[in-house]
Amino acid sequence: MSSATTTATTTISTIGPPSRRNTELALLVFAVVIPCFAYANVGLALSNEMPSGMLGYGVGLGLLAGVGHLVVRKFAPYADPLLLPLATLLNGLGLVLIWRLDQSERLARTAKAQGFTFQASAPNQLLFSAIAIALFVAVLIFLKDHRILQRYTYISMVVALILLVAPIFFPGKNGAKIWITLPGLGSIQPGEFAKIILAVFFAGYLMVKRDALALASRRFMGLYLPRGRDLGPIIVVWVLSLLILVFETDLGTSLLFFGMFVVMLYVATERTSWIVFGLLMSVGGAAVIGTFEPHVHVRVMAWLHPFDVFKTGQGTEQIAQSLFAFGSGGVFGTGWGQGHSDLISFAANSDFIFATVGEELGLAGTMAMLLIYGLIVERGVRTALAARDPFGKLLAVGLSAAFAIQVFVVAGGVMGLIPMTGMTMPFLAQGGSSVIANWALIAILMKVSDTARRPAPAPAPSPDAEMTQVVRP
Repeated sequence: MSSATTTATTTISTIGPPSRRNTELALLVFAVVIPCFAYANVGLALSNEMPSGMLGYGVGLGLLAGVGHLVVRKFAPYADPLLLPLATLLNGLGLVLIWRLDQSERLARTAKAQGFTFQASAPNQLLFSAIAIALFVAVLIFLKDHRILQRYTYISMVVALILLVAPIFFPGKNGAKIWITLPGLGSIQPGEFAKIILAVFFAGYLMVKRDALALASRRFMGLYLPRGRDLGPIIVVWVLSLLILVFETDLGTSLLFFGMFVVMLYVATERTSWIVFGLLMSVGGAAVIGTFEPHVHVRVMAWLHPFDVFKTGQGTEQIAQSLFAFGSGGVFGTGWGQGHSDLISFAANSDFIFATVGEELGLAGTMAMLLIYGLIVERGVRTALAARDPFGKLLAVGLSAAFAIQVFVVAGGVMGLIPMTGMTMPFLAQGGSSVIANWALIAILMKVSDTARRPAPAPAPSPDAEMTQVVRP
């Protein structure tokens, strides 16, 4: 009996995760439709008719979201599918809130009484949103790999310091020096961009120094105390944050700057002692500066005694009006366009725009909005866990921490949990620098997640890949 021999050639292939782009597209539809319904609701509440610009608003927001989605599908096909819809939803709702406040007759009367012309903010914010999406697209196209940023660790430090120091040489606004005023371009808040550049520097620095910083000299009360010479980096960053607080009277950027570094330091070293030292140093530094720096002291006193302004007639009533807005909102709110948060005056569509959410959407809407912010932070942390390189892990954690800290200090200040910081609520509040910087932050996170989820390339075929099977009778 004869024997037959058959040869089978197998191809080694790697099956990767699904791209989830169709899921992203479906979520984007909801992220555009929900703000359109909110826009219509505001118009019906204010004038009992559909707003005339609703079609243009919906088409514009849809085009921006569609362009972002197409670029993600092409240049970051394995990126996280939730980040773009969540950011689009927040940006769209922010435009609705700003337009709602633009319709306030009270703000127009206040502006006229103070001798300046009231200008609508929503058209400018829509323009800044378009610029932000353009930057989002540019980051996805030209940043081929996030690990390229590691090469610019110390250059990013220099650039960040220049951005943080520059506002000192420009006149302050409302007691704080956090803006750069350029002719023809208006005001730019460089701290919004500095947080991203500092995250790049901290990620590159800590990736190299984490082993030395993780060493502990002794254990005290359950904590591993770092060695004296290893305290240098955190002391330097602490001093820099205090200098920002002193010379620019910018409590928000100071907390954001120092808090982001402490979180990244904890993630890099896995030492709880760094968190304890960071909290003690931040609280101690802020308490000392708050006692002699006038602007910070006024904000602390307004936080401790928000209703004294009605007795003495001195100080600001913004925090009190914000608390009134949250209180009158109740559980389900007064409804879109039916609140009175415009009593907060010029800060209603910037620092205190979250008070409009609390009054018109109530506790339920406020919690929903915070949940959306929490989902963005969660997806950023999830991206850090999935990243294959230590630089990507630290970068994703740093950006997520910066985003979370900014949301906390703004929402906490508006609700009276902590003193006001003067920062803007990401995506919601009026401010070109904020919306542009936060869209860039989302783009970098999506680029890191794309690299983390992208399947590894298939190995080259080897002679072992050919298997010969002998079939015997």
